[in-house]
Amino acid sequence: MPSFSVRFLGCKVSHTDAQLVRERLLADGHHEVPDAGDVAVVNTCCVTHEAVRKSRHAAARAARTHRRVYVTGCGANLASDTFAGLPPNVHVISRRSEDTPAVVAGDVGAIACVQREWRLDRVRAFVKIQDGCSFSCNFCVVPLVRGASRSRRAPDVLREIRRRVAQGHREIVLTGINLGCYRDRDAGYRLARLVREAGAVPGVARLRLSSIEVNHVTDELVAALRETRAVSRHLHVPLQSGDDGVLRDMARRYTAGSYLARVAPLREEFNLTTDVIVGFPTEDERAFRNTLDVVAAAGATKVHVFPYSPRPGTRTAGHDPVPTAVKRERSARLRQASHDACLERWRGKIGRDDVVLVDRPGRGYGDDYSPWLVDAPVGELVRVRGATVSERGILAA
Repeated sequence: MPSFSVRFLGCKVSHTDAQLVRERLLADGHHEVPDAGDVAVVNTCCVTHEAVRKSRHAAARAARTHRRVYVTGCGANLASDTFAGLPPNVHVISRRSEDTPAVVAGDVGAIACVQREWRLDRVRAFVKIQDGCSFSCNFCVVPLVRGASRSRRAPDVLREIRRRVAQGHREIVLTGINLGCYRDRDAGYRLARLVREAGAVPGVARLRLSSIEVNHVTDELVAALRETRAVSRHLHVPLQSGDDGVLRDMARRYTAGSYLARVAPLREEFNLTTDVIVGFPTEDERAFRNTLDVVAAAGATKVHVFPYSPRPGTRTAGHDPVPTAVKRERSARLRQASHDACLERWRGKIGRDDVVLVDRPGRGYGDDYSPWLVDAPVGELVRVRGATVSERGILAA
């Protein structure tokens, strides 16, 4: 029986895209063998130079152990020479994410007429509702490699959620490149309505958004998040910079003040996490300190820090004046501030109860996505009480 392996690099959307290829190959009768097999699928990322380097390395390594390697995802759509020079058994699939599973499966070939249902390989299920972006931030390559914003039909999304619940998934994460752009005009859905109906699907114990842009944190959406029983008290809202001049140069379409005003109603109820780009071409020390101040004022805990990396085809592609050492030093300061904020939030849970979804041996996440160290079966929702805090999370009593 032909065998395959699938690996993804990058974000939750990349993970979801890789899983769709995996499910299609399994449904066609192929046998999955981690890190081995006849066929390897490497779903790539290109958000930074480092992501491209890792993607090339993953494809080259797979070429040594597999007969055929399919390179898919954002990196495959970046530039024609991104994967040049790799062995001839590496095939780059430059297609839209929704078309990729059929292209790969068609080239590999099915075994007879096998059509089986397969469970995702994680406790939580990532359900993609939207792809692409129709905005053009000056630093961002995503619109170039993912295309314009487009949304799945709401009935298809809800059908997949019911299927994931039937497979045993307790948590559903709605994913996309720009979730706030979700629209199903024919059925009359925007994101808020989809959240309400997804959260009402029987068996959904926890529902989260992977990320939401601050301009889409509307009163309508906030009401849906507050009023939907299953919604987790965690929200990831990218900031990118806390300096108005840098935000303008990034073409981010909001100010630091408007960001803080939008997230203020959520601070008491939701654990806010965010993304920040450090070392953008017009970021000086004063601008970076503004970012530190805004992160603190927003009450953000976990900050995903990305040192600026010029991307081909973007407006800032040819401009990278901030020295690497400065980027590294600022990144370390911001990561330390994030670490301290996380510890402070975790300490606030000592002596308090929470419900944890155990997603790996000895570890799980609370309702607000705080990490817990627990001794319970993987896949279970367990009630715990905080006893103490370590560098890795909250220890249950």
